[in-house]
Amino acid sequence: MGTCNVDDVKIEKGYRVTVKVDLSVVGGESLEKKTVEYIQGGGSGMLPALEAILAGLEKGAKRDGVIKAKDAFGAQQPTKKLKRSEFPKDAKLVAGEKFAAKAADGMNVILLVDKVTDTEVDVRYLHPLAERDTKYAVEVVNARDQPPPPVPVAAREASIYSAVTVAE
Repeated sequence: MGTCNVDDVKIEKGYRVTVKVDLSVVGGESLEKKTVEYIQGGGSGMLPALEAILAGLEKGAKRDGVIKAKDAFGAQQPTKKLKRSEFPKDAKLVAGEKFAAKAADGMNVILLVDKVTDTEVDVRYLHPLAERDTKYAVEVVNARDQPPPPVPVAAREASIYSAVTVAE
C-alpha cells in the first residue's frame, strides 16, 4: 500500500493556495508584501502571470523574477465611449494621449485616447502600472484541494422519503 504525503500537493486549477507575496515596481516602490489566499485559476484577483508561475509548485517552493508590464498590469482593456463634455474644454484630445482619472470604483486609472469625434471620445482604461515591469518574490505556504461547498441545512434535514408520495 502506497503513502501520500499531503505536503507534496502540487498547485492545480481549483486548489486553495496560500502564498507569501512580495511585489514591487522594478526600480521603484513596493506594491504589496503579505500572505494571501486565493483559488488557482479562479479569477480571484491574483495576477494571471503569477498564477502561471505558481502552477505545479509545492508547499515551501520559492520563486522570484520579473513579470513584464504587458503580463502584469498592462492587459488590453476594451474601448469605452465617453462624452466629449466629460473632458476639460482645453484638453488635447488626440489618439495616444493619456489622462489621469478615477474609475467608478474609485481606483486611479489612466485613460488612453483611441479615437475622437465632435461628441465622443473612445478610451481604454489602463492600470496606473500598465507600463511598468513588476518584480516578484513568492513562497508557497500551503496548497490543498478545494473542498466542495457545504450542503445547505434544508438539504441535510430533508429525508429522501419526504418527497415521495405513495399511490394507494
